[in-house]
Amino acid sequence: MDVNKSSYIFGFSIVMVVVVGVALAATAITLKPFQKENVRQEKMQNILASINVSVDRDGAEVLFDSIVKKQLVLKADGTEVEGISAFNVDLSKEVKKGNEERLNPLYIAEKDGKTFYILPLRGKGLWGPIWGFVSLEEDMNTIFGAKFDHKAETPGLGAEINRDFFSVQFKGKKIMDNGVFKSVAVVKGASEGIYEVDGISGGTITSVGVDEMLQDCISNYIPYFKSLGGNAQASL
Repeated sequence: MDVNKSSYIFGFSIVMVVVVGVALAATAITLKPFQKENVRQEKMQNILASINVSVDRDGAEVLFDSIVKKQLVLKADGTEVEGISAFNVDLSKEVKKGNEERLNPLYIAEKDGKTFYILPLRGKGLWGPIWGFVSLEEDMNTIFGAKFDHKAETPGLGAEINRDFFSVQFKGKKIMDNGVFKSVAVVKGASEGIYEVDGISGGTITSVGVDEMLQDCISNYIPYFKSLGGNAQASL
């Protein structure tokens, strides 16, 4: 066989492409379950982080199951949807729907004898999706903690939303003002009062994305909180 012939070179190249392609496909199939499990555990970590619980990925599930006491899926009117796991709701798909059709997952956790309501968030940054979790105290009005992340925001600028210095600003902020939903504004420059936090310097578009994400996602839970009555109703 003349290995210098063009036909041999082309044939050899085709065989190698096929072999490498099959090997990569087999590797991807083999690793997919592990990747899905890592994503699942990381989601649990982030939910717990919103109530200031730090845990490594391997221990996330055990702690998650012991702290998160209830999971709900809510409609826009605050009624519960049966037969759907909150953890399995794909918020990246839900936020593309109108509010009336959107499914809103909610996690109810207990820590140190207190109840917390954890709200998942999803929005758009400068270069791609941004997401996070905000936890509310028992009054369903005061933010206890927050955790944000992104897919492709600019390092040193918009990507800073996943840093503690940004998320800690949300603690103690309010989402309601005299019974009316207000959200928390992410503002340029120095923030003032209990309804604002400072945006990321140089990350204006990402900051606006976080602001819009908070407004869009949190508003869907207000009917449910008001429906609970009692102290929750009074605080709202």
